[in-house]
Amino acid sequence: MSALLEARGVGKTYGPFRALADVSLSIAAGERLSIVGPNGAGKTTLVNLLTGLLAPSEGEVYFKKENIRGRGPVELAERGLARAFQLVHIFPKLTVAETIAAAVITRQKKRWRLFSNLAADQNIATRVAEVARIFGLETRLDTVSQLLSQGEKKLLDVASAFALNPEVILLDEPTSGISTAEKHGIMQTLLAAAERAGVKALILVEHDMDLVAAYSTRIVAIAEGRLLADLPPQLFFENADVIEIVVGKRRHG
Repeated sequence: MSALLEARGVGKTYGPFRALADVSLSIAAGERLSIVGPNGAGKTTLVNLLTGLLAPSEGEVYFKKENIRGRGPVELAERGLARAFQLVHIFPKLTVAETIAAAVITRQKKRWRLFSNLAADQNIATRVAEVARIFGLETRLDTVSQLLSQGEKKLLDVASAFALNPEVILLDEPTSGISTAEKHGIMQTLLAAAERAGVKALILVEHDMDLVAAYSTRIVAIAEGRLLADLPPQLFFENADVIEIVVGKRRHG
């Protein structure tokens, strides 16, 4: 199966500091790939390389067989590679409808306009309503984002990325700050939304090993800037040495 997104020997240096070295991985349609590792392992650097925020110091990244060096996240989003960016925290005074509309406008390559004019564009309004419905936010469209519950804020962050109609979506800690009781519900909503929206592959950066075990088809572990493991969940969790490095202790059961 051909890769949708592929890193070939990528590395990143900042002066004498090497944040990432010789990492290769790929993700194909139908996969849910989790990227895990201890703090400071290089996960954020890798994610930034994969999504166009950074250019690699060495190696290359390909999306749908095209080298994406020099392509920024906005252009990549237009091409079908999106990342959830926690817009709620960036624009807390926007309503749910306005937050989703910001992403829809980007996808439709329309220029920013006064939000008071959005209602006049039926295509945008229709898409906003559709995305809100997928995430169970249809009754909250007029609610200011900062007034949402923490779980609703997380859903809105991801809904904004889904509004871009991505083929591949990267979710960075989508359940951080969420109570343990809510985490599985949030993940199930996200996966169901991805299926309905036609998303072909998901990349998840997550610290919660229970969620990683439950929702991944493959797990990539990064440690000290290098690829430590790239395994299906069963083999990953059977490897006590890898688990000890990733979470700092041995996992039992």
